[in-house]
Amino acid sequence: MRAARLIKMVLLLQNRPSMTAAELAAELEVSERTVTRDALALSEAGVPVYADRGRAGGYRLVGGYRTRLTGLARGEAEALFLSGLPGALRDMGLEDAASAARLKVSAALLPSLRDAPESAARRFHLDAPGWYQEPETPELLAPVAEAVWDDRWVSARYRRGDGEEVERELQPYGLVLKAGVWYVCARSGSSFRTYRVDRFTAVAVGEERFERDPDFDLSSFWEERAAEFARSILRAEVVVRLTETGARRLPYVTDRAAAGEALATGTAEDGLVRVVLRVESEEVAFGQLLGLGPEVEVLAPAALRERFAEAARGMAERYR
Repeated sequence: MRAARLIKMVLLLQNRPSMTAAELAAELEVSERTVTRDALALSEAGVPVYADRGRAGGYRLVGGYRTRLTGLARGEAEALFLSGLPGALRDMGLEDAASAARLKVSAALLPSLRDAPESAARRFHLDAPGWYQEPETPELLAPVAEAVWDDRWVSARYRRGDGEEVERELQPYGLVLKAGVWYVCARSGSSFRTYRVDRFTAVAVGEERFERDPDFDLSSFWEERAAEFARSILRAEVVVRLTETGARRLPYVTDRAAAGEALATGTAEDGLVRVVLRVESEEVAFGQLLGLGPEVEVLAPAALRERFAEAARGMAERYR
């Protein structure tokens, strides 16, 4: 633990002209007295750490000293590629590894490029969760992430959509963060499946490692399964007529792919466009299409058309 702290202290001083004891203590999460002892230990080990006394004093490295301890460990290198997701790194327990990796990369940069990490952070930030929802970190995300990184078998209890809990022996291949929800793509038996991490009620990471399928591509697998899921939930159809404004707004109130498909095959009818739209259910369609107001007319099914008629009568009465 102390060795890692001493390395970090050297890297911090290598990246900045000078740092006060208070600044180092805050970065290293120790007391200023510990900083003083660590600086003395580094000096005795041959690292030229010099302490400037006085109000504007601080610690610095003498003579352009540069450490050779900038090689990235595997975990640090992997975490570095996720450094644009600070929240995700924290949730998976990789924040410290990413911090160490960034320090090592900064230490290896030319002086003229030292501000590159700060410059990038000022210009780009990825906020993964969707609007109007408070993201929650699944309680068991950290052990699942550990198993993913180390290719370890997992014994888990999983709560299915119907509420039933099942036992699963999984080979976790990868994690996906989609709209604030964590999923793990894992092999169960001979097939690959997707599980919501927040539905795990128990996770035990085994000592045994599994051999990854070299042909498995996480990005392609997720894209294919996400498309299958989107298609699978669109089990009903409604027939509607849309104004030009309604057609333009349709992709913003319903499934975007389904809206695009419907509009591409729609037919002109009395200055409107008649489309057959795939929807999750009549109930869901009612809530979505109601947002188009007078820009849409539901033609079928009859029960849904009558429901819109009742809603229109109710609104007319309300605003009379």
